[in-house]
Amino acid sequence: MLKDKIKSDLNKALKKGDEIKRSTLRMLLAAVLNKEKEKKYKEEIEEEVELTDEEIIDVISSEAKKRKESIIEYEKGERQSLAEKEKAELEILQKYLPEQLAEEEIRKIVEETVEEVGAEEIKDMGKVMAELMPKLKGRADGGLVSKIVKELLAP
Repeated sequence: MLKDKIKSDLNKALKKGDEIKRSTLRMLLAAVLNKEKEKKYKEEIEEEVELTDEEIIDVISSEAKKRKESIIEYEKGERQSLAEKEKAELEILQKYLPEQLAEEEIRKIVEETVEEVGAEEIKDMGKVMAELMPKLKGRADGGLVSKIVKELLAP
């Protein structure tokens, strides 16, 4: 299970004294724990709740997205040392995500989906995205997918 792998890697980082990996994995496990608590209370379950690997990948994707946004903001603000720290954390997080698709592969899947849905104009973007995101979950950046869909549907 993915959570066990993260815990195991955290223990290795603790033994090696790898500060950045240790702090990143602790943050990730805290985010997973928060999501488990949220799920427990949302579903009103008495016993402890374990997230599935897919749900953990969602948490990792969310944390990776936060890092990407922070990198952009830090670079705009010329805070290079903070941007470098975020890049290092992002690199660690990406090791737990499924292999990311290349832009050409994403474009091909988007084109097929646009055809399946019968989308012809930009107002059909919602239908296309609703169909696409489950197919690409965790394997493609939502911003890139959105950009490609807009390119294909724009007049």
